[in-house]
Amino acid sequence: MTQTVSALGRKTFDDFTPGESIVSPGRTIEAADINLFAGLTGDFYPLHVDEVVARATRFGGRIAHGPLTFSIAVGLVGLSGFLGDAIVALLEVRSIRAKKPVRPGDTVRVHVTVVRCDPASKPEFGTLELEYSIRNQDDDEVMTCTMVMLARRREQGEANGG
Repeated sequence: MTQTVSALGRKTFDDFTPGESIVSPGRTIEAADINLFAGLTGDFYPLHVDEVVARATRFGGRIAHGPLTFSIAVGLVGLSGFLGDAIVALLEVRSIRAKKPVRPGDTVRVHVTVVRCDPASKPEFGTLELEYSIRNQDDDEVMTCTMVMLARRREQGEANGG
């Protein structure tokens, strides 16, 4: 079941099911985003900020930083409302894989699938394993990663869904 969500809602670990998935809203990456990210991080690698140098590379022009693409994906999932207010902490990011370049003008969306829902060592928490597939406007997968997050569980007597 894939759905598009847009409203932040009260959710807990108990509201997630393996196999559940959503598609986030899209966001167009602009050259200004790349420049701002370079300024924020200090990563002024010419492939990202110098069109003349970047044209001479195998990419044929400027591309977004991989960490910028990842960061935008995290933000898109947060803004989608899918996680609601369930997340307490990020535990792990694993297997980030950049598969295709993201260029100025590309619009990215995140396909998120719940892979696992495991109770944590403390009964008030659970861990969620989520697969992120970041795709461009042509539905080409540009990046993948797995996120493991700590989520709060529903308290005894708390009604389902809030």
